[in-house]
Amino acid sequence: MKCHDCPRNCGVDREKTVGFCKESHLIRIAKVIENFMWEEPCISGEKGSLAIFFSGCNLKCSFCQNKEISHSGKGRLFSIEEFADFLYSFDMSRYSTLELITPSHFSSVLCKVFEKFKSPIPVVWNSNAYEKEEIIDKISSFVDVFVPDLKFFNCDLAQNVALAKDYFEISTKAILKMRENKPANIFKNNVLHQGLLIRHLVLPNNVKDSIQILDFIKGNIKSPFVSIMSQFTPIGKHFNRKIFPLEYKAVLSHAEKIGLTKGYFQDIESANEKFIPDF
Repeated sequence: MKCHDCPRNCGVDREKTVGFCKESHLIRIAKVIENFMWEEPCISGEKGSLAIFFSGCNLKCSFCQNKEISHSGKGRLFSIEEFADFLYSFDMSRYSTLELITPSHFSSVLCKVFEKFKSPIPVVWNSNAYEKEEIIDKISSFVDVFVPDLKFFNCDLAQNVALAKDYFEISTKAILKMRENKPANIFKNNVLHQGLLIRHLVLPNNVKDSIQILDFIKGNIKSPFVSIMSQFTPIGKHFNRKIFPLEYKAVLSHAEKIGLTKGYFQDIESANEKFIPDF
């Protein structure tokens, strides 16, 4: 079976080799964190999420905080049946949400997993937004909440740091599809049970890029609910510093100016290595 799960369209047979994501047809899990409380309050809730970190990635962001798993690949392998059984081994009543982190390159096999596993708590799809509209349609059968990180507006920036020149065009179409499939945000006991939360990480020297992204969200997404993040930590070759407080303040000021105020806004102190999970 040739893989076309993501916009890379590698077309490789992942039973025989790996694609751009560096993963095979088997699901690889790098880490599971129970009662994970480091997410937005509507995702963590009072109990925290059951956070499942997938190995590999269809982007190659040079600044990735999880590059130990997204770039090099490590973790435990599961077949479809094994992963469904693995999910059933957890008492889901102990968590507010079931959070799938960077799962996009396993989309097709996860559709089969969730034919076998029926989650009693909201399933959160935490992704980099570099996804195909038709795949969003497929996974919407089991995903309750989409949490895409809309990363770049500028094509050259996306190519330089993530090898994805078409990132903005592709990701915005995917996010529009997410909103179409989950047209309203529905909360129960302050936990998001259905809907869309769009994240954006502010990068050093890229205030203009952030502003253009916020303008797109405000102008194109119905009832936008956002999480604007300051947690950038310098890793890799393209950025050698954290963002300046003035940069972050400029982005937040623009969000307020255009009325993009529903959601979450991090403290500048969040830019700290201690918030990177130990893989």
